[in-house]
Amino acid sequence: MVIKRTIDKEVLNDLPKAAFPGEIHVVQTPWEAERAVTYLKNCPLLGIDSETRPSFTKGQSHKVALLQISSEEHCFLFRLNLTGLTLPIITLLESPSVTKVGLSLRDDFMMLHKRAPFEQRSCIELQEYVRAFGIQDKSLQKIYGILFGEKISKSQRLSNWEADVLSESQKQYAATDAYACLNIYNRLQELKRTGDFEIAAEEETSTLSHQNNTTL
Repeated sequence: MVIKRTIDKEVLNDLPKAAFPGEIHVVQTPWEAERAVTYLKNCPLLGIDSETRPSFTKGQSHKVALLQISSEEHCFLFRLNLTGLTLPIITLLESPSVTKVGLSLRDDFMMLHKRAPFEQRSCIELQEYVRAFGIQDKSLQKIYGILFGEKISKSQRLSNWEADVLSESQKQYAATDAYACLNIYNRLQELKRTGDFEIAAEEETSTLSHQNNTTL
């Protein structure tokens, strides 16, 4: 596999849409959160992300509303605006035996720390991890497009994450983001194990970019 360093936005827009292939579980009570964490603690590797209700009023802000944590088969959407950051969730985030993979984790944890104090452990930041594979793009969309040839839709990013009921589109969006982090890490680990990859040369990447822009 030849890993491109970057991908053009125009090329990305033409890719087929990615979607989480497993089951999505909406967690709305502390009891449901405890049950979900019991399952997640048995997974050695998880993808994580969070969502916050956007504010369109100057000076107004909201606390993180959703924490999504995904295995390969199940993604749990913890509605923190209803449950708060409960102790079981905190113990999962602090667990050294469960590796959590995400992108822009500093921002996610900064928002989560506003709900409750904790010390996250065993976390992998994809923006740093992809550097060893020559990938220069920093967005989840572009990294996923480079590795899988699929596009992660961002249409729900500015939707209301504190809505009484999350729409199917919101649930799929949230689950796909968390799962994508896990999928990226697993793909890179497999490529590192097999050595079956090469990094595109700077000249090749520039030429491809120029050709794509000319064509489009």
